[in-house]
Amino acid sequence: MTVKLVDATISSFGSVFEKFKAEAPQNKVNLILFLADNDPSTKLSWCPDCVRAEPVILKKLEALPDDVALLRAYVGDRPTWRNPQHPWRVDSRFKLTGVPTLISWENDAVKGRLEDYEAHLEHKISALVSVN
Repeated sequence: MTVKLVDATISSFGSVFEKFKAEAPQNKVNLILFLADNDPSTKLSWCPDCVRAEPVILKKLEALPDDVALLRAYVGDRPTWRNPQHPWRVDSRFKLTGVPTLISWENDAVKGRLEDYEAHLEHKISALVSVN
């Protein structure tokens, strides 16, 4: 199995997401992982839940027998994310309330999601990717 990994920021998301959607039919599983940016001073995400969840998610995806596309979308630094008008908080497709959020994308729509409090749970990740 192959994990096709692509990264996007708020500014690059539009074009990266269009390419992700265009290539989605070629993959068995298509996921979007919304994460906090890394803190330049520590090189780690400022979000402890993201630090905990990302390696668990990647491990689960790498163990899948099918091709998986994973778009990692970085929400910005803490002040950017805390803004109630953050683009992905108000986007009707995503309606983010926390990070990390893992979204299953199928047929040009959100098929399922794991919120910040559950995105690190292996059994929940398995259930999310099995619904595709």
